[in-house]
Amino acid sequence: MEQHGPVTGTKSRLFSGIIFAFLVLFLLGVLGLLAADALYINSAAVREVLRSPEIRAATWLSLWSSTLTTLIGLLFAVPIGYALSRYRFPGHILADTIVDLPIVFPPLVMGLSLLVFFQTPVGLWLEEALGLEFVYERRGIVLVQFFVAASFGIRAIKSTFDDIDRRQEDVALTLGCSRGQTFWRVALPNARGGIVAGAILTWAKAFGIFGALMVFVGAVRMRTEVLPTTIYLETSIGHIEVALAVALLMILIATVALILIRVLGMRSATT
Repeated sequence: MEQHGPVTGTKSRLFSGIIFAFLVLFLLGVLGLLAADALYINSAAVREVLRSPEIRAATWLSLWSSTLTTLIGLLFAVPIGYALSRYRFPGHILADTIVDLPIVFPPLVMGLSLLVFFQTPVGLWLEEALGLEFVYERRGIVLVQFFVAASFGIRAIKSTFDDIDRRQEDVALTLGCSRGQTFWRVALPNARGGIVAGAILTWAKAFGIFGALMVFVGAVRMRTEVLPTTIYLETSIGHIEVALAVALLMILIATVALILIRVLGMRSATT
């Protein structure tokens, strides 16, 4: 029987050319913006970013808060994504919708909502009885990042579980595995790629949050200042070059971190 390879005629090459044209145009647009920023700053601004203790503190706070937020986010995102994918319960559609609300909320609204919540009896009780103070505190940074970013991880992981063939789990159940064993031994290993994607989305969103943090924790230097608020503070006093240098530092850190997450995810998937 004659076998035919993939069609590589003129129409196919034209289609491929159009597809890659969109990719190239988008990449050139992003690189063009970065090049404009890099050409605008001067060596003095770069030295200021490298030497400033305030900017170093903001960098460290951005890194550890975003990483902690990602770990907490995944702790919630994996079981929530699995529950929304595998179970049907009263109010399922409503729960699925509420999970998506932080995605469409302006981050500023989330900051205002958290600020108002801690003025309610429940919020005041958390602060006074349990000593859990979040407003204008460093732990408030993680709280804001979690509520703004966790939904992105939940959605990515739920979509991954939706794409996994449930028959593998059904077979495991018929062989005597419990629901928990099926989750740990079948569903979770198959969802590694989605979990990595969820981690990337959560970390990236948490790392770049600005408006909600300004409302809920402020921008106190050496205390609650993170890199996005550093950019705002430097811009507000007319240090545009320093602000752009900080922005490029953020881009560099985010690029390295996202590549690292992808590499670690690929290695875990092959083991």
